[in-house]
Amino acid sequence: MTTAPDLPDILSTEFAEDPYPAYRIMRESAPLMWHEATQSYIVSRYEDVERVFKDREGQFTTDNYVWQIEPVHGRTILTLSGREHAVRRALVAPAFRGRDLQEKFLPVIEDNARSLIDGFRHTGSADLVADFATRFPVNVIADMLGLDKADHDRFHRWYTSVIAFLGNLAGDPEVAAAGERTRVEFAEYMIPIIRHRRDHLGDDLLSTLCAAEVEGVRMSDEDIKAFCSLLLAAGGETTDKALAGIFANLLAHPEQLQAVREDRDLIERAFVETLRYTPPVHMIMRQTAAEVTLSGGTVPPGATVTCLIGAANRDPERYREPDRFDIFRDDLTTTTAFSAAADHLAFALGRHFCVGSLLARAEVEIGVGQLLDAMPDMEFADGFRPTEQGVFTRGPQTLPVRFTPATH
Repeated sequence: MTTAPDLPDILSTEFAEDPYPAYRIMRESAPLMWHEATQSYIVSRYEDVERVFKDREGQFTTDNYVWQIEPVHGRTILTLSGREHAVRRALVAPAFRGRDLQEKFLPVIEDNARSLIDGFRHTGSADLVADFATRFPVNVIADMLGLDKADHDRFHRWYTSVIAFLGNLAGDPEVAAAGERTRVEFAEYMIPIIRHRRDHLGDDLLSTLCAAEVEGVRMSDEDIKAFCSLLLAAGGETTDKALAGIFANLLAHPEQLQAVREDRDLIERAFVETLRYTPPVHMIMRQTAAEVTLSGGTVPPGATVTCLIGAANRDPERYREPDRFDIFRDDLTTTTAFSAAADHLAFALGRHFCVGSLLARAEVEIGVGQLLDAMPDMEFADGFRPTEQGVFTRGPQTLPVRFTPATH
């Protein structure tokens, strides 16, 4: 097994600027690597990350989330296992699929996309990150929950703090303290709203969570608050990065952008390839329940395993020409891409597969479609070339474009 000093450090500035060369070295030379600073074993090959996520033998747990996530969210479905996890997931999952998603929330998504685009559709220029991507998913979630969108800036500040906490691999005490303050502030905001909503149920997601019952189990105020916190952070940050990533990738490949313009069914393919090529989340951790042998060595029980999604999704053992963005590739399955049977790793796999994947697909397909309609000849602003930032989550921080305003 190779140790971190022999390879580019995941906490280095060089890695943050462009992790993909380091990912390649890890896959080839150190598929299992001990990283002293994070006290974790890093895995980078597709076969290993897939095995950890699917965990068919019960060798990997989410016990790491007790210290990684609970300090900012509270106890969520991510930290649960067994029957408790199954019941809690059954309480929240119906709102993100089927009739509820189609009838209740698609109009919310469409209205929010249109409202934001109305702010710049006649101007001829926009920053797709600042003007759309960072605001769109948070506004959608606020409307779904029946919260006041006037509090958007507060929501955005909270989820930014949470994501910084989750990605605080270097252990910055100020980042840690800010994340823990966010948990207190969010609870002070949400708990009174939850209690009032229990007595005044409506047609929103928060009311659905308040009333949900499975096998005699209902969610407590703390359960609902923790799930809303998770939804805002995970749903906001990942969809934000995915939207920005899709346009960064398509604008860099004009022929593929034109194909998507001409056939809007290809938006889904562009999303799935973006999830593979530039995933919003680059690493997810698990903890071993027993000694486990992976490529490159053995991991002891009770150890933290850092799964590099960004590396695994570009493994040449799994994908042909993995460093090439290609929405037409035939080694990536679109039909299962938003289910636990996905063959990319951006949503994880197995029982902890992202519960909001179908919501993300709906947001992206609607948002991308409306943006393409509003910007018939979109291109990067003069002299701009997109760059990604981030280590735990990663994506463009700005994406200025210019276009001829649509006439209708």
